[in-house]
Amino acid sequence: MAASITPLPFSGGSANGRPIKVVAIASPGTQIHATSATAGVYDDVQLWCENTDAVSRRLTIEFGGVTAPDDTIVQDIPPGQGLFVVIPGIRLGGLGVLLNVKAFASVANVLVVAGNVNRYSP
Repeated sequence: MAASITPLPFSGGSANGRPIKVVAIASPGTQIHATSATAGVYDDVQLWCENTDAVSRRLTIEFGGVTAPDDTIVQDIPPGQGLFVVIPGIRLGGLGVLLNVKAFASVANVLVVAGNVNRYSP
C-alpha cells in the first residue's frame, strides 16, 4: 500500500495559511509548526521568509529542537526583496515524538514566515 500525502498549512499561529509574524527575539521562538506524534508519519516542511524592515535581519529557525548548531537554521534576510527560501523541503518526524519548528529574529515583528507542510503517512 502506498503512503498518503496530505498538504497542510503550518499548525502554529497561521490563520488559513497566512504568514506568521516572528515575534520572539530569542529561544524558544515563535511557534510555526508541530509535527505529528505518530510513528512513521513525516512532515516535509517548506518555509519562506520576508523582511519588512529597511535593513537586513537575522532569522533563526529551531528545527525540531533548540540546540545550536544541531537544530538551528540561521539565515540573514535582506529587506524589501520578497520571499526568501529558508527551508526548501526538509523532512521532520517519524519516530512518534512531537517536534516543533519555531523561529526567532534579531528584531521583533519585522520578519514574516510563510510556507506549507506535506505530511507523509504510512
